[in-house]
Amino acid sequence: MMPATGERLLRFVGDKILFTIRAENKSAAQKNWSARLRTNLGRAAARRAEIISAHAGQAVIANSSWRDVPMQKTADGWQIELPLAEVGYFKAKAYLLDENNWQHWPDGADIGISVHPNFARTANTIYCAFTRLFGATKNLAATADEKLEAQLKSLENLGYATLPPSGKFRDLAKQLPFIVQKLGCQIIHLLPVHPTPTTYARFGRFGSPYAALDLTAVDPALVEFDQRTTGIDQFCELTYAAHSLGARVFIDIVINHTGWGSTLQENHPEFFLKNPDGSFASPGAWGTVWEDLVELEQHDVKLWVGAAWMDFAAMPATKFPRPPGNTSSPACRKNFPKPFFCSKAWAARGTPRNFS
Repeated sequence: MMPATGERLLRFVGDKILFTIRAENKSAAQKNWSARLRTNLGRAAARRAEIISAHAGQAVIANSSWRDVPMQKTADGWQIELPLAEVGYFKAKAYLLDENNWQHWPDGADIGISVHPNFARTANTIYCAFTRLFGATKNLAATADEKLEAQLKSLENLGYATLPPSGKFRDLAKQLPFIVQKLGCQIIHLLPVHPTPTTYARFGRFGSPYAALDLTAVDPALVEFDQRTTGIDQFCELTYAAHSLGARVFIDIVINHTGWGSTLQENHPEFFLKNPDGSFASPGAWGTVWEDLVELEQHDVKLWVGAAWMDFAAMPATKFPRPPGNTSSPACRKNFPKPFFCSKAWAARGTPRNFS
């Protein structure tokens, strides 16, 4: 069989795949045998429904997304060419039917086909932008100011919270022509743009962008005050500016944890991981505990079905369990047909690995 059983293929929407199968002996091919391709290619909606229902504890019709497609007879076997019209991960395997309708399957696992959006085929260089850094200090080699630092520390010692100036969405939007047209980057990857802690459990003076307090809001520090627009409006201005240049915007949404006192933690503490003593747990990696973060309990399906509006997620893939990975992606695609999901991970010895 070609592609070979167990093979993993990367293709793009608009491609075609030719499947072929031959009998082990020519005499079988000359008899009244036929061939079928069993696959869920072209059945993305049915596959998504299966996954969502299964993880939500609902009744599922087993293998309802699969179908058998007749293959065409050739001089030395059978073949069929299928177009790839949907994004997703699909499987396929060909088999033979003898004159008694007995099935003859080749040894090995199903073929796996990961179909990516056509836009990701070329011109897919990513520019990672930390919006805070696009303010007045963006061209400075160093921003330390010893006199100002002493003044800020004296206030902080008295219990005041101090917030340095920040770059804005509009500052970044002004740089897009250079980023897209001069550097040739067609994807703008924004580090988290959500509100971060300002009163307690704050990492550094600004707080980590990964300590999100509300995954559905933007940080007011990234917004330029005017009386005509909201923070979401100004975020949309940035995305419109990128789209007008032919670029796309990826949002880095961390779904492994939130900041302390997040909207999710206050309203749904049951979604968070607890230590044996009942205290909330903080995540960590490489021997370090990130104490400004509180870790989500990854196996509560209600959390991931509710979070399915996300169109970009980044978290340690070694900690990304099957329920959210399997549920949030299909649930999101059910409502938004063209999201692009990525995650990032590092192998045990530090070798980068990418999953999409």
